[in-house]
Amino acid sequence: MKIALGSDHGGYALKCDIIQLLEKLGHEYKDFGCYSTESCDYPDFGEAAARAVASGEYDRGIVICTTGIGISIAANKVQGIRCAHCADSLEAEMTRRHNDANMLAIGAGFTGKNLAERMVEVFLSTDFEGGRHERRVNKLNAIQP
Repeated sequence: MKIALGSDHGGYALKCDIIQLLEKLGHEYKDFGCYSTESCDYPDFGEAAARAVASGEYDRGIVICTTGIGISIAANKVQGIRCAHCADSLEAEMTRRHNDANMLAIGAGFTGKNLAERMVEVFLSTDFEGGRHERRVNKLNAIQP
């Protein structure tokens, strides 16, 4: 699976941990920035990762900032993106099963390395259930900005 990554300075360290996990799991990835803890603006990197997923070049995306909220808002501005801000692995599982979320947002200021890694593992390994949920996802996809 090909994964697009993005973070701001507040999510940089956790993103580095996630990169190690992706390498261990054998996933391809591209880091769309940022590349240090120097202060920067999360919309730049959330949008870049989201555009890569929306284009179909990447299967899923993971974005990280201090709260996970701002970068998820940025990602969700891109047509075709369903970015879910999750705080635990059950949310990561259910947003894949029911919402066919194609991006996961994590708040590095609230989520430790072990939990974040579990969330990523679950998010990447869970399939969309379809069925009654497909109708709802189609309605989400039809909403235009």
